[in-house]
Amino acid sequence: MSEAEAEIPKGSYAAGRRVKLPAGAEAPYVVFINGVEQSEGADYRVAAGEIVFTRQIVKEQVGKGRWLAMYLGLFGTYRKDETIDLQFQRGGRTELVSDLPVQPD
Repeated sequence: MSEAEAEIPKGSYAAGRRVKLPAGAEAPYVVFINGVEQSEGADYRVAAGEIVFTRQIVKEQVGKGRWLAMYLGLFGTYRKDETIDLQFQRGGRTELVSDLPVQPD
């Protein structure tokens, strides 16, 4: 098992390393994972209309039973689930998009 695989907790999975840029998005880009700003070059790069991260993005795996229990308010979720947010320019205005979908590798 590689070091990266060891970092993925039980109940979560490696979703991928890429997110697509929104249509018309222009630099400068400010990328966040769970609200923490990431550094271009060290944490990600922009290529071919995508943000490509240097590591896997981890998402929570929610089965039917767990989803139903959360819906009924029996308990919440405490598993690792990373959210990608992006601030960018479009048409001269600054925009922010939250929870961009991760593209599988």
